[in-house]
Amino acid sequence: MASSNITATDQVQPNSKTRVLFASLVGTTIEFFDFYIYATAAVIIFPHLFFPASTDPTTATIQSLATFAIAFIARPIGAALFGHLGDRIGRKATLVAALLTMGISTVCIGLLPTYHQIGIIAPLLLALCRLGQGLGLGGEWSGAVLLATENAPEGKRAWYGMFPQLGAPIGFILATGSFLTLSAFMSEADFMQWGWRIPFIASAALVIVGLWIRLKLHETPAFQKVLNKQKEVNIPFKEVLTKHWGMLILGTIAAICTFVVFYLTTVFALNWGTTKLGYSRSEFLELQLLATLCFAAFIPLSAILAEKFGRKATSVGVCIVSALFGLVFSSMLESGNTFVVFLFLCTGLAIMGLTYGPIGTVLSEIFPTSVRYTGSALTFNLAGIFGASFAPLIATKLATTYGLYAVGYYLTAASILSLLAFLAIRETKNDDVNNQI
Repeated sequence: MASSNITATDQVQPNSKTRVLFASLVGTTIEFFDFYIYATAAVIIFPHLFFPASTDPTTATIQSLATFAIAFIARPIGAALFGHLGDRIGRKATLVAALLTMGISTVCIGLLPTYHQIGIIAPLLLALCRLGQGLGLGGEWSGAVLLATENAPEGKRAWYGMFPQLGAPIGFILATGSFLTLSAFMSEADFMQWGWRIPFIASAALVIVGLWIRLKLHETPAFQKVLNKQKEVNIPFKEVLTKHWGMLILGTIAAICTFVVFYLTTVFALNWGTTKLGYSRSEFLELQLLATLCFAAFIPLSAILAEKFGRKATSVGVCIVSALFGLVFSSMLESGNTFVVFLFLCTGLAIMGLTYGPIGTVLSEIFPTSVRYTGSALTFNLAGIFGASFAPLIATKLATTYGLYAVGYYLTAASILSLLAFLAIRETKNDDVNNQI
């Protein structure tokens, strides 16, 4: 009887449009803020504080970037864990758990002692916290997308699915802006000693806001239908692997371009620009911060295109543009002209906005509701392993061994690979996906 009452209550108390969109946006903003402050610190701070025993700065940076990769390896594990919960007990509770996992891990990073204080235990603890970040983000992203798309009216799923994607550029702006602000108001010595910890610890306030908003939500209408008909899958992970493995593979390959273009334009470009091209940390971060506005602006545009021309046609077109960008990657980045470098960053992040905007909608629509959380989370996070986890390391190796042009070819190859996957995925624009239990 209690279960029936809960169901009835959920049915008569739908989520408001504003609360849904804000909850999906604020959660991913927090998650990506946490993620990006680590990415920035992995390049400019952690090599000095957690890996000083290395014989040269390049080795220390590579070791630091290796801990950056840990989160991407952990993300599919988080996707399977939180996806199981999301497809068994619901989107709301799972989103809260994922946010807490990510937030606690980030705050702990800001409290860690350094190598000089506790030796080899310091980088090990850093790696453990990074693992927690990866687990949390593995369950956060897909849940936020489903929160938006499963509450969306027909004909607006791509538009609703775009809102959690906006959390990425907003989080990046907040992360980069926080480091720039701290650098401007304190000495280099103070920043390296304790100032870098502030963004990590301050993220606790953002997490509290995110939790407050999400705890006020009701279950999504689409998943409520699954609960009402008692169609929950006992082991969603097994169901995805045995019955939807084709979409799992195609979705993973399709999302690779999204990761490669972003991490080459941000993490790799920051490292290369500050170590090889003579830019100061603040100067390059300022360029990236301004260019991120292009990232944010092109996400809504991609949603409009996906609603008008379809998810498939839009994504295929963006992959072609990304492949062409790879051919001019090196000539723009190492031009020696600050304006051209800024144009390079704007172009790369605009392409990122176009490919990132509809990818959440695409990956959610290719799976039925009963395994959608697990399926979309696995595809996105497996793509993170292949497309992002080692992208800065691979790009650095290619650039130092063969030259910067090889990094551009790497991007072109990844774009073509995703293009082929999108060609094999059917168009889902007109599907009634919320009734595919």
